[in-house]
Amino acid sequence: MGMSQHRRILVPVVGLGVVGMALAACSGGGGGDNGGGGDSQTVSIMGAFTDAQAAAFQADLDAWSETSGITVTYDGNTDFQTAVVARATAGNPPDIAIYPQPGVLKSQTNTLYPLEELGLDVEAITADQANGLGQIAQVDGQTYGLPYSINVKSLVWYNPAAFEAAGLEVPTTDEELTALQQQIIDEGLGYPWCVGLESGAGTGWPATDWLEEYVLRYGGLDEYNAWIAGDVLFDSPLVNEAGDKVATELLEPGKINGGGPAAATTSFQTAGNQLFVEGVDNGQCFMMRQGSFIADFFPEDIKAQIADGDLSNIDFFQLPSPDGTPTAMLGGGDLVGAFTNNEATAAVVEYITSAEFGTNGYASQAIFLSPHNDFDTSFYTTEFQVKAQELLAASELFGFDASDQMPGEVGAGTEWTELTSWFAGQQSMEQAFQNIDASWPR
Repeated sequence: MGMSQHRRILVPVVGLGVVGMALAACSGGGGGDNGGGGDSQTVSIMGAFTDAQAAAFQADLDAWSETSGITVTYDGNTDFQTAVVARATAGNPPDIAIYPQPGVLKSQTNTLYPLEELGLDVEAITADQANGLGQIAQVDGQTYGLPYSINVKSLVWYNPAAFEAAGLEVPTTDEELTALQQQIIDEGLGYPWCVGLESGAGTGWPATDWLEEYVLRYGGLDEYNAWIAGDVLFDSPLVNEAGDKVATELLEPGKINGGGPAAATTSFQTAGNQLFVEGVDNGQCFMMRQGSFIADFFPEDIKAQIADGDLSNIDFFQLPSPDGTPTAMLGGGDLVGAFTNNEATAAVVEYITSAEFGTNGYASQAIFLSPHNDFDTSFYTTEFQVKAQELLAASELFGFDASDQMPGEVGAGTEWTELTSWFAGQQSMEQAFQNIDASWPR
């Protein structure tokens, strides 16, 4: 699909009602119910991203401010998690915070306002989003945050030139994916999958993503969320089924160069380099399931091709769902929460979480992907953004990264280490799952 880059400024439509009320409202410096009556029209936002991304975010808000009359200031802090907790504890939080993970947000629901209390129609805002996006930051039926930008993980990266040279076709079903893997092995072309679990202190997290893909598909959103909450065990029929599927995909002979033990010690950053070599003797692999961010780790010549819109050597398709399961997208994203309850803050939250956000310039950031299916993709500047948006729009479910929402000692602890040990052949899947369950704080 071709793209045109827009530089015009659009008037945000969805927030006009709230903006109209906000013109007479005052935003406080954070941490209170400041309903109106003052002269100040400044809303403060704090987030984790800095540098070029922060500048583009501020520029988008500045353009919106010209029509809304509300000044918005963004403060990026690389130590956001510590800073936002400290400021809220001291009674001086920003008006709005943008959380890269839902865990910290949910820990602050005693000081954040439910978006419904700000007068926002959450159901209307999320009406054009994949099922699951609006539920990420819900607590006891109230919504404390909504995504403004997401990333997608259910992407299978491949080299189109290598596929063509080998006579391979992109699979559209799980059955076709299985047949493709067997074809690669039977014809001695190389290895179906590139997999790397090594990530320093975070070694193992790519394995959690693989497991989450199939828990989401086999269990659906309710069971997936129950697993996150600890109500569904790892050593349960659902998660065992998902684990068996992962083992079938990755741990059978010939699926990965060197098998699971090699994957356990291969860096996730360099695993994809084998997409661009030729021949089984050189360790050529044909597919890598990984998030949209992985493009930053490809070889320099491939990154240059991506920047030029040349997809002849790298592209992706969505991981097919097993027969009878929903089309699903695993991912993450940044969530918007509010510490103040007034019309100005509500107007800013409504704009940032709307399908209009990004049309004032922020969509030029390759990292940005709107959670809205109705977003105008002509504002994107890369083909990857457009394609990822199309895949998201076609997905029935969106599952936010499960390990990021589990207790830290599990999702960023035992799950990483135990799954790595399983891949390395040091223990069975069943033992790994039982060990993770035993570590869960209950």
